[in-house]
Amino acid sequence: MLILIAEQEERKLIEQYLPEFRNAEVLITGVGALNILRSLRDVPVDTPIVNIGYAGSANFEIGTLVEVTEARLNHPNVSYPEPEYRLPDTGDITFPETKKAVCYTGVDFCLQSDYKDCVFDMELAFILGMGFTNVRALKLVSDNLSLHDYRKLGQGV
Repeated sequence: MLILIAEQEERKLIEQYLPEFRNAEVLITGVGALNILRSLRDVPVDTPIVNIGYAGSANFEIGTLVEVTEARLNHPNVSYPEPEYRLPDTGDITFPETKKAVCYTGVDFCLQSDYKDCVFDMELAFILGMGFTNVRALKLVSDNLSLHDYRKLGQGV
């Protein structure tokens, strides 16, 4: 089992929400697509992965815990269909009580969206796009599409 987080700050989410994995291998990838590609290029695609981290949402309250059921790329200005990735609902990992939602992954911090009942990150769809299929994702809503709120969270406010 490989636990993926984008930033060191997200390590505390493992302790808080997945304490049974506190001794698992943790890979801090860095934020965004290029960091995912660089970090995972030599990892076998059949490796079981749990991606845990912060995500924004247009309408979930800050502090809401979300299990991602599907990931999509967030390119609102394109008119062609983009890949959609379903995440397995396996019983081998038990997450705490969560909402279930789609995660839209973009290359930039999402500051506005008409999409509701979903979360936004910058890594998950890229992980899945590399061919990893045994991936589960748990996201904590850190902001309501506000870079200011996200930065406050990182300062421990």
